Amino acid sequence: MRRFHGYLLSTAAIAGAMLACGVTVARADDDIRHSHAGHGYKHVLLVSVDGMHSIDLSRWIESHPNGNFAKLAHNGVVYPNAYTTAPSDSYPGILAQVTGGTPKSGGLFYDDSYDRTEYPAKAFYTSKGLPDPGCVGAPGTEITNFEALDKSYNFSTQLVGDITGGGTIGQVYTQLDTDNMQRKLVNGQCVPVFPHEYVRTNTIFEVIKAAGMRTVWSDKHPAYEDLMGPSGAGLDELYAPEINSQDTLDLGAQTGDDYTTSYTGVRTYDSLKVQAVVNWIDGFDGARTHNKPVPAIFGMNFQAVSVGQKLAKSGNADADKSLTGGYLDAQATPGNALTLQLQFVDDALGKFIGELKTKNLENSTLIIVSAKHGQSPINVKDRVAISDALYAGAPGFGANGFEICDDEALVWLSPEMQQATNPATGHPYYADAKAYILANATALHIKQLLDRDELTRFYEDPFHNSRVPDFIAITDHGVICTGGSKLAEHGGFSKDDRNVALLVSSPRITEAKVVQDTTFTTQIAPTILDALDLDPRSLQAVREGGVEVLK
Repeated sequence: MRRFHGYLLSTAAIAGAMLACGVTVARADDDIRHSHAGHGYKHVLLVSVDGMHSIDLSRWIESHPNGNFAKLAHNGVVYPNAYTTAPSDSYPGILAQVTGGTPKSGGLFYDDSYDRTEYPAKAFYTSKGLPDPGCVGAPGTEITNFEALDKSYNFSTQLVGDITGGGTIGQVYTQLDTDNMQRKLVNGQCVPVFPHEYVRTNTIFEVIKAAGMRTVWSDKHPAYEDLMGPSGAGLDELYAPEINSQDTLDLGAQTGDDYTTSYTGVRTYDSLKVQAVVNWIDGFDGARTHNKPVPAIFGMNFQAVSVGQKLAKSGNADADKSLTGGYLDAQATPGNALTLQLQFVDDALGKFIGELKTKNLENSTLIIVSAKHGQSPINVKDRVAISDALYAGAPGFGANGFEICDDEALVWLSPEMQQATNPATGHPYYADAKAYILANATALHIKQLLDRDELTRFYEDPFHNSRVPDFIAITDHGVICTGGSKLAEHGGFSKDDRNVALLVSSPRITEAKVVQDTTFTTQIAPTILDALDLDPRSLQAVREGGVEVLK
């Protein structure tokens, strides 16, 4: 099954980009660390405002000096040169924040990805009316760590049902369907692979839970069960309403509209997660049905800003039909829709701050606001929409290859052909595939193609690692792979994709500061453990990558 999704950097610049992935990090001013050290924090609230650039944060604080972002910054440290991973997709983006690692250590390059050693899901065959062969034949399959794992997902129509994902929100294993999961051979048995089994390095949730503290998180798909970590036991609760489900909560939503097809819809969706965070602060579970200890680590991701950046105009659920998405200029002036979305997040932060004060938790809670990824391009005039269908014609792609492109392309050849000789040319398929992609570089707007040599240097050898793509095509700035009207995308290596908001705040930080040093979202993970008086080096990726606590 193939899913077509939707600066050229010199080799030296690519090395700099990989540095910015968080493999090694720069040291910032020591006195910043002392402002939130000493530690004694009992709780950390981590918030990911997906799509939010560093410039969005600075502009919003400047234009809304009495807003809640500004209040956090007044007692906080802002890092304007913070960078997320490359590729800058949601899965590696959140794993960076909770493991301290990049795709090299974490093992996942994208939500929608590939593994050369696994086999398709049972439902993949049954939806086509075919008998399930199990784990036989040539391995290699798409990894569908998104709505496709839900119980309500229909493989034959690629539709999902309601927001529960087919189960009970907050009870993630009632939402996931093992028949929809890819499979692998274990001791001769063909078994489903849960999302957490793809993660190759431990998480803050596992470390914190092992220390006897409560751990919870809220995200956009039940597939974020990956945050359980390799042990499968890192989270006490994952509150995961399905974002890509039929919108049944908003007046005006039509059949086929999910929560990302209107600005109103995504705000309504995010509000469910906001309420879950408030419930956790109040000493309940996410659904507010049972009393629970206030978590040591808790938080959520917002999708409102990301949709405000991508969705071109009002959807059916939007009463105001005059709204337009994205930015007004290259200076990141938000348009009317994006302004609404940013205001929604600002107001939600106010709810968190207010509830922490009500429960006398404000001084014992460190708040960290960042983003899994940015969005490119900021300037809509730079937008160039292309088709990525040409990649499927590469020699060696075959029937079992896979490619995904949002604003960069990741390409996996059929595993059985990757290292084989092409009988038509007498050359290795890999060499012929590279030549083919480069020959189509103009049509595909490729500025640089990362091949085996560079991928081995920055990640691992695709000939020996089952997940590393055979090629990553870095496209011209502003290129997005779409046949639709979306204004921007993420996943790539550009500054618009990767320079994200990062703010650390607490009433105990009495002097607002701005740290200009280059920092990385990988540093969030050790900072959280440090704040809770736990050893940051208990994270494997932190030890191996030399990742430091934010200063």
